Formats: sequence, structure tokens, C-alpha cells
Amino acid sequence: MKTERISTDVLIIGGGTAGCYAAIKLGSEKDISVVIAEKANISRSGCLASGVNALNAYITSGHKPEDYVEYASNDAEGIVRNDLLLSICRRLNAVTKDLEDRGLVILKDEKGNYVSRGWRNIKINGENIKPLLAKGAREQKNVTILNHLNITDLATVKKNGKSQVTGAYGFSVNEEIFYYIEAKAVLIATGGAAGLYRPNNPGFSRHKTWYPPFNTGAGYAMGILSGAEMTTFEMRFIALRCKDTIAPTGTIAQGVGAKQVNSKGEIYETKYGLKTSERCWGTVEENLAGRGPCFLATKGISDQAQEDLYKAYLNMAPSQTLKWLENGIGPASENVEIEGTEPYIVGGHTASGFWLDTRRESTVKGLFAAGDVAGGAPQKYVTGALAEGEIAAESIADFIKEGRAEKTIPANLNEEAEKKFAEYKAHLSKSEKESAFSTEEIEEAMQKIMDEYAGGISANYRYNESRLLLAEKKIAELESLLSSLRAKDMDDLLRIYEVRERLIVAKSLIAHLKARKETRWHSFGENSDYPNKSDDGLCYVNSVLEEGKIKIIRRPLVKGEKYEHQN
Repeated sequence: MKTERISTDVLIIGGGTAGCYAAIKLGSEKDISVVIAEKANISRSGCLASGVNALNAYITSGHKPEDYVEYASNDAEGIVRNDLLLSICRRLNAVTKDLEDRGLVILKDEKGNYVSRGWRNIKINGENIKPLLAKGAREQKNVTILNHLNITDLATVKKNGKSQVTGAYGFSVNEEIFYYIEAKAVLIATGGAAGLYRPNNPGFSRHKTWYPPFNTGAGYAMGILSGAEMTTFEMRFIALRCKDTIAPTGTIAQGVGAKQVNSKGEIYETKYGLKTSERCWGTVEENLAGRGPCFLATKGISDQAQEDLYKAYLNMAPSQTLKWLENGIGPASENVEIEGTEPYIVGGHTASGFWLDTRRESTVKGLFAAGDVAGGAPQKYVTGALAEGEIAAESIADFIKEGRAEKTIPANLNEEAEKKFAEYKAHLSKSEKESAFSTEEIEEAMQKIMDEYAGGISANYRYNESRLLLAEKKIAELESLLSSLRAKDMDDLLRIYEVRERLIVAKSLIAHLKARKETRWHSFGENSDYPNKSDDGLCYVNSVLEEGKIKIIRRPLVKGEKYEHQN
């Protein structure tokens, strides 16, 4: 394996929505060099790889940013960072206009106004949204893009008792090359975590999930291992989706006004509540009560409305349109059956992720986060990720210009790089006899453990302390097997580190689920030992890895428009 050492001012890990946009904005800083490290290819990577048909965070006429903050806070039962949300919401419309100027097709009415789908989102033709962002990043003369480079660990130093990032280690997915990248600042924009739990569909279809299966929680894992503080992992996200295809339901619910009904045709959504978590919870409860299966009531919609649904799903979830056409029964003739997915950890929909200050800097100096990996600001979606990427870019530029970056890199980091290099090589040099398990077997075991003991689909998303203790023990046992895994090639090596990332995130998630002794969000955090909300729960549950163990930190709600790390 060859070694390649790179030095840059800014390293962006993850070339998805937030990562590309941060690079675009840093393009105006001609004296600052930027490297994007992306394990796939930025043209079609991340959550927007196949496109999207709406921008779900936009301030429409008659509303203001504070209205969106209030909506997101209410939906999350108050466990949000208002400073983060407000700074995002103030930029939503500007980043939308910038996307349009870059070539995104946004639907307009006869008066030239954006066509809205509710008061906070607008319709788009977004098949090419990711290529447009990638093009914008590639056009920046100070930005270097390294596709097919998988970053696994951050390089950090301790100074005055505080950690500071100095770069990262990784390897090429296609070639036998070890990378050691030195950087003054690092932005993690890798996305959330899918694949922790056993999914809806088995076998070949197991990766037909709501969230990209390639988002393994890599950024979370890097942050956890570096000692960065994390927040609100216990606010999991469970999507309510069309059964089997796992296609979005919001397009039907909002597009044609379809209500959630049980097998008797009774509307149940108002009985349980209309918050994001409550829509899923109500579906679970109706099934448990014997009134399932549950549906979105589309039967009787017009032919035009049906045609619009066909087109909408071809844009983002073609399997749903194909299912209708193959069966010869469309949504106008038959209600659409719905179900919940397995849980995910994703800061674009819930508040889970890095604990940040208002500038998007983590508790590790020089380490910033944006997008799905950033905590505290739920319901940010696409435009929120763009806004956060822009905020992080501005903060990083200031960080470098102010000279806050570590100037001298200790020699022992070279030793650390050599250890990481040796770790990669050890996996590649193992014989079949030395490796008793495959990454797939360990991943399936992990998903089974999380499903049964940490509130997955088979447990109706419920968990209790005794089950979580078992999950904790069993996940630790799987972690101990990682060093024995064998990689035949670089792609195999990638799979090993992806399962490692998932196990690290699962361990932190279990600690968070144990720590919140209440049920604040039905289904998202359904604690059978504590089935009700508690006044004591109105706080952030944070965590940090210390000496191999997850330490829980409870922090009071942040007030005001600015927050700086206190300790």
C-alpha cells in the first residue's frame, strides 16, 4: 500500500449537500485551500443522489423564520437548539434562490410565484440537484476533489487539556493508497446513520431503506472517537412510508390531501396527533389494536391527481410507480398501505448529531459539522443543510484568518498515522483461517440485536432498560470481533470500517436511550419503563467517549440567538 500525504487549509469530509455547498462558499476565499474527501463520487453521492421533488424548508409569503423555528420546536417537543434553527431559517430563501440561479427547476404559478405544498415547502423538478451542486464545487479554483477516498479517523492533538483537530486518515476505495491529510480545520458533512437496525425487507431488498444505506454514521463515529460531544441520539427518526417500496408518504398526504385510515376506513391520524413521530406511533397502535393494516386514503382521487402521483414518484421513488403499474391498480382505485421503517440517526430530521456552538464548531477545536451530521436543528432538510454548510464555511474562514488553527503538528501524529496504516494492512493481510466471520455476518447480528433489544420494528419500537443492557453487552461483543476481519481488497476494507462505524454509533445510541428516562417522542423514543413525558426530561441528553466508555452529560436548554461552548 502506497502512502500519500496531503496538506490543506480545510478538509471537508463528505461531498453531499452540505459538503458541496460549503466548498462552493469557500471558493470565494482564494487564499484558503480546500479538499473534499468523498468515498463515492460527489456527482451522485449523499441523500440527493437520485433527486428530490420538493424543498421542505422554505419561508413562504406571510410567514417569517421564527414561524419555522416554532414549528420545528413543537414537533420535537422542545428539544431543539433555537439558535441553530434561527440561523438556518434566516438563510432558507436565499439558498433556494441560489439553487435556482444554478439551474434548479422550481415550479411556478401563472404569476411567477413558487408553487407551495403547504406553508413551508415548495415543489421542484430536482433530479439534477446533486449534479448542480457538484458542478458548483468543481468550478472553485481553490477546491480539490478526491473521490473514492474513505476517511476513517480524525487526527487530533491535546493542548491545555482541550482536543484540536489537525487532519484525518483514510484510504482509497479503488487503489491501495493510504492517505494522511493535514488540515487547519475539518468540516464533517458525512450524513447520518442507516443500517443500525434490521430493515423492513430481507435478503436482496434489505437495502431498500428510507435513508441511503451508504450513510453509515461515519462522521458520528469519527467525532465520538475523537472525544467530541454528541447530542440527542435518543431522538431517533422513523419514517412513515408506503409498504414494501419504502417510498415517501408526504407526497400523497400533502399532494392529494390523503388521510391516514385503518382497515375499517376510520381516520385515526387526529386521534394520536399530527406531529412527525405521532403519525408513525398512531399507525403502530392501530395495528396492535387489531385495526390494521393502515392506509393513506387515496381511493377516489381524480385521474389527473393519480397521473401527478405517478410522475412525482418516478422522480424520487420509481419502485412505487412501477408497483402501481405492474399491479394494474393505481392510487385512485385502491388506498396505499403504509408502515414505519427501522429507526435511523439523522440530524436533518431530528436533533441528533454533533453538539455545536452557533458557528457550527464542535467541542473539538477546529472540527465543524453541517447537515445531517449536525445536531440540535431538526427539520432542516435540503435547504437547511445548504444553509448550515454556508454558515460552517463562513466560520471556518474566520477560524483560519484569525489564526486559531494549530500551527505546530506534534511528531507523535506521524506515529499515529503509522499505526493506522498498519491497522489497514493487518486487515488486508489476514488469511481466511484467521477470520471466522464476515462483515455481512457481523452487520446482520448487529441489526438483529438492535431490532430485538433496542426498539426496532419487531419490538414495535419499544425498549426498556433490561433489554438495552443486553443490547449494550452484545454490541460490545461484536466490537471485539472487528480486529479479526479480513479484507480481500480495498472494497472489503471499506465494508469493515462501515460496520465499525455502525457499531460505534449503536453503542452511543444505546447509552442515550438508557439515559432519557421518559417517552418524549412516541415511537422515536418509546421507553416502556417510562411511558410518559417528564418535566425533568426538558434538557439535552449529551454524551462523550472517555476511556472507552460513554459518559452522559445533561445540559439545560439553550436560550438566545448565540451559544458558545462553556466546557
